[in-house]
Amino acid sequence: MSAAHSGNDYYLPNPSAWPVITSAGLFILALGTVLTINGIQAGPWLMSLGAAIIIYMMVRWFGQVIGESEGGIYNAQVDRSFRWGMAWFIFSEVMFFAAFFGALFYVRQFAVQWLGDTDMLWPGYDAAWPTAGPKGPAPIPHDTIPGLNQFSPMGAWGIPAINTLILLTSGATVTWAHWGLLKDNRAQLITGLFMTVALGIAFIALQSYEYIHAYTELGLTLKTGVYGATFFMLTGFHGFHVTMGTIMLIVILGRSIVGHFRPDHHFGFEAVAWYWHFVDVVWLGLFIFVYWL
Repeated sequence: MSAAHSGNDYYLPNPSAWPVITSAGLFILALGTVLTINGIQAGPWLMSLGAAIIIYMMVRWFGQVIGESEGGIYNAQVDRSFRWGMAWFIFSEVMFFAAFFGALFYVRQFAVQWLGDTDMLWPGYDAAWPTAGPKGPAPIPHDTIPGLNQFSPMGAWGIPAINTLILLTSGATVTWAHWGLLKDNRAQLITGLFMTVALGIAFIALQSYEYIHAYTELGLTLKTGVYGATFFMLTGFHGFHVTMGTIMLIVILGRSIVGHFRPDHHFGFEAVAWYWHFVDVVWLGLFIFVYWL
């Protein structure tokens, strides 16, 4: 590894094989997924191999970056590069969820109404939300047990409301941890991060229970037409992001415990905090437009 660059000189890292290894892992994982979907026996093995390569890459490559950062190799230009990279990554995530929110808006405000107004296509179709579509199961009240080809929409004032409180609280605890870092108060930093991790795990556990409840008691599945598809796509992708964010927070917590980060050098912490606040904001949109309205 090259020596540290001083001032704001342009930093150029040495050539690395990690991008190639990452591409190979992603290709093997995607190939294994396709084979698994088509019932080919080698599929699960290739999926496992691809996932193992990606995990190995993340541990080694991210560990190398952490070592370079703690070793004083990076300069201000690298710090700015990291910040811009994370900002654009979060922007891409915003666009990702915007596409799904846009699909939900289009279905609710236009597609369902058009189908209801077109008697030639779907005579007798009741264009009301939530709906599983013209030929899908019909929604039923929450106080009845779903019967054949029926489902009950997920209510807002149960687990979703609790999870909203959990994520809002976790946003406050990670901010409190950041304040502790800026004051060089390592006890506050570690305590705040530990609380944030615990809240993230609680959110994931409650959402898992919510999914089990939806499938076993509400008749709400991915096959429940357009409502089921939009519900599970939006909440499922958000749950995946919460899971990834929790793993990131666990890594940052471990680094904090061993003494990483200083008040003037802690972008790794800030990047994860930015990501976690983004997850919080997305959930507020989900709670309002998927669960509540």
